[in-house]
Amino acid sequence: MSRYRIHAVSQMCGVSSATLRAWERRYGVPSPARTASAYRLYSEDDVAVIKKMRDYVNGGVAAAEAARMVLETAAAHAPAPAGGGDAFAEASERIVGAVLRFDPDGLEAEVNRALSLGPAVTIFERALGPALERVGDLWHEGKITVAQEHLASQVLGATLLHFLRLAQPGEGGRRALLAAFAEEDHVLGLFGVGLRFCSWGFRSIVLGPRTPPAAIARAVEALAPDVVGLTVTVPPPPPRARELVDAYADACRDAVWIVGGAGAEALRPFLEARGGLVASTEITAARAQVESALHARRRRKDAG
Repeated sequence: MSRYRIHAVSQMCGVSSATLRAWERRYGVPSPARTASAYRLYSEDDVAVIKKMRDYVNGGVAAAEAARMVLETAAAHAPAPAGGGDAFAEASERIVGAVLRFDPDGLEAEVNRALSLGPAVTIFERALGPALERVGDLWHEGKITVAQEHLASQVLGATLLHFLRLAQPGEGGRRALLAAFAEEDHVLGLFGVGLRFCSWGFRSIVLGPRTPPAAIARAVEALAPDVVGLTVTVPPPPPRARELVDAYADACRDAVWIVGGAGAEALRPFLEARGGLVASTEITAARAQVESALHARRRRKDAG
């Protein structure tokens, strides 16, 4: 089957490259494969989907509704996976296997192989993210060494950072500032969160691990983000938790702020008392939380 780069598809379909990227980022239409360098490769089926989407939009259908229509049609005619397997789950298993073997070249090869499975957000959520979680579990269980865990973090982290750079929307849009709690070292998941925010139309700025409230305050002052997202895996003890939450609330000023991660639920009373949100573990619900909070903030500003 023929494969086409984005500029060729743009000419074939009469749709700008920027619009093609926006349709993929916002609606998952289509979900082209990727090369090892993360360049898009569109199939004949992808081109057909784009043409149908184009025709709907040119006919006056809203882009979101047009995307829903073409995705429903594609799902109804989608063939079953060969052998009935899940390609993303299989890729995740192969990545973990390479870590267990302590095989750097094999790990690089399996990660590159996974890049052809679909858009960046989907690859993270269904292949790379689960692999990272499994590697973390194996390390906590004492079944892999620190060296193996660091190898996985280095290879997967570099891939996720590359994904995030490619997925960023253009300048001038909404901004999401993302960071880990002051005593939090786990940061790779933030790149996945950043990818999801990019798919929602936000430009994601990731500060990294162990980000104290003072650093958030300086970043908020300089960047004026619409949303601040924080992650915490192990919640600090109550006195320290309240102190940190109060400091982060002050640092975020009037920006919407939301906290996710395994330790977020334990902080719910402190967060909600200061206007913070506890991120839903369900993606659609998490997006609704963010959009609702942003809408409420706009209404407050308009009323003031």
